Amino acid sequence: MDFDYHRRSVLDQSALVINRSWIPVHVTTVRRAVIMVYQDIAAVVAADTLQVHDFEHWVSLPEPGVTRWIRGAGYVIPAPEVIQLRIYDRVPAHEAPFTRKNLYHRDRFTCQYCGRRGNADRMSIDHVLPKSKGGRTSWENCVLACVRCNARKADRTLHEAGLRLQRKPSRPRWSPYLSLAGGDRLPSWRRFTPDEVWEATEFGHATGS
Repeated sequence: MDFDYHRRSVLDQSALVINRSWIPVHVTTVRRAVIMVYQDIAAVVAADTLQVHDFEHWVSLPEPGVTRWIRGAGYVIPAPEVIQLRIYDRVPAHEAPFTRKNLYHRDRFTCQYCGRRGNADRMSIDHVLPKSKGGRTSWENCVLACVRCNARKADRTLHEAGLRLQRKPSRPRWSPYLSLAGGDRLPSWRRFTPDEVWEATEFGHATGS
């Protein structure tokens, strides 16, 4: 298949990949999604009806319910938003890299001491066990804290500061949509992604994290 070079911006946009159990496992480009469907590696999921279509049926639908189209010489193809793998039914075990951005997403822009939620400017990263006492910079020892709680805790342990964690910090599983910019996540993906993850990533994008 030879797509028009000038439509590459559409082809490079995102498409969600789900497995046979309807669980998100990856995010790919529209270009790769169309090729996978054309090769019968995957099928297109119509997000409004949840019907699954092979390539032939997908391109012949009178109203596919999409807003993106791939246009070329003599053809117009609706760009898939969600595709389902034909065979794969597992969930890949990807570890999220420890970064400031991912930590903000894991803790949902919420202070892990008082539960106050705020934007990136009002949150900071706190070492549960202070570095001066041997605490490591890791998923298991770092949490988000609001300015007030961070100042209260300072260079002390939880017991010394009289604080308690909302939940024990741990290493999260990597979500395929976690690192996407808000404009790359489509409303149709809400039917396939947990609401709490969607809300956390949307909140982070909106506040400029």
